[in-house]
Amino acid sequence: MPSSDGLSRFLKQQHSYIHRSKPAVAGHLVRVVGLTLEASGCSAAIGQPCSVETARGDIMAEVVGFANDRIYLMPKDDVSGVVPGAKVTPLLNFKGVPLSLNLLGRVIDGVGSPLDGKGPIAAEQFAGAKNKPINPLHRRPIKQPLDVGVRAINSIFTVGKGQRMGLFAGSGVGKSVLLGMMTRGTSADVIVVGLVGERGREVKEFIDDILGEEGKARSVVIAAPADVSPLMRLKGCETAVQVAEYFRDQGMDVLLLIDSITRYAQAQREIALAVGEPPATKGYPPSVFAKLPALVERAGNGSGSQGSITAFYTVLSEGDDLQDPIADASRAILDGHIVLSRTLADAGHFPAVDVEKSISRVMPAVTSMEHQQMARGVKQLYASYQQSKDLIAIGAYVRGSDPQLDRAIGQMPAINRFLQQSMHDVITYDDSLQSLNQLMPAAAKGSNL
Repeated sequence: MPSSDGLSRFLKQQHSYIHRSKPAVAGHLVRVVGLTLEASGCSAAIGQPCSVETARGDIMAEVVGFANDRIYLMPKDDVSGVVPGAKVTPLLNFKGVPLSLNLLGRVIDGVGSPLDGKGPIAAEQFAGAKNKPINPLHRRPIKQPLDVGVRAINSIFTVGKGQRMGLFAGSGVGKSVLLGMMTRGTSADVIVVGLVGERGREVKEFIDDILGEEGKARSVVIAAPADVSPLMRLKGCETAVQVAEYFRDQGMDVLLLIDSITRYAQAQREIALAVGEPPATKGYPPSVFAKLPALVERAGNGSGSQGSITAFYTVLSEGDDLQDPIADASRAILDGHIVLSRTLADAGHFPAVDVEKSISRVMPAVTSMEHQQMARGVKQLYASYQQSKDLIAIGAYVRGSDPQLDRAIGQMPAINRFLQQSMHDVITYDDSLQSLNQLMPAAAKGSNL
């Protein structure tokens, strides 16, 4: 007898073949409320795609819940044209998202359909249900730094291969530009970008202007803009992770950028509330806080010969409130966070990284003690200046009262130049360390600040 795990894998492999031999039992629509379709007479599992007849042709929907003999479906397309009693047919041989090296350089939607007009994507493997989580004891520890091409991050908040970082920012402070800088400057083999819930204009601009031809050649872009259904926005994030897992399983180092995980949570909220789940924290139902860690934990280092997924998730801070429920929940399950400051952005300081509020929790594991001392020195000087900035501005501070603050005042112009970088510049990890050493030679020698 095979083991239970082996039997489970065998049944999953045979699932599509079993279903192809069974006839689809069609049902009919009995109710439409908002974005939710209710059907009766057909048997379909949660997560199974279905075809729904409309006056404009068939549309796709997915089963998101059921009650008694009724199933609840969330459409992937606009529901205009749906009529009472419309036929609902389960799609038993739906292939899913194509997975192959041919994805590189392509732009797809949340279910893997091409958006770039370059024709279908040739693939022999398709993503079905999400992969089984890797046993945490089988994951390789994070021991190597990853070059992201941004000096402030490489030097002060060093990222390790397999780390999950949050990029916390309000609207319009440069998070998309920072993501684009990382796609051009990273040393990762493949970049997977999930643009979820953003403006459609931003998708085109990110691909053409921020990503560029060089970045696009080794990238896969999954686009689910704000005007698509909540199901497609939800699928956009999950498809991005599935594509990243495919390249990781090929032994590659993947940089996964999802903009934004807040839109993912909002899409799940829309779906959950539509099928009757009660709201909890500020209108977010409990399923949102179950889905967030399930999504985030799929990134990280693989086991054995697998590669790694280093992930950056942008988190929208509504009203620049870092205590927003999604921001607070995300911060607790990530391996660090980079906060972008609106004050710095308004002053023309880009990237607008708030040195005081940002941290990389795996930096001690991937950097030398000398590097950590230099980074700590910059943070201490920066914090000393910021805490006394008002006194300095009105002339109330007397030079000589605090030797560390005196040094901070003298060093701040150099520190600000060090932290700023043009969006078109790529500064390697080694160059970032060299610049840090020049900025903080005293800290490099181990002197006290």
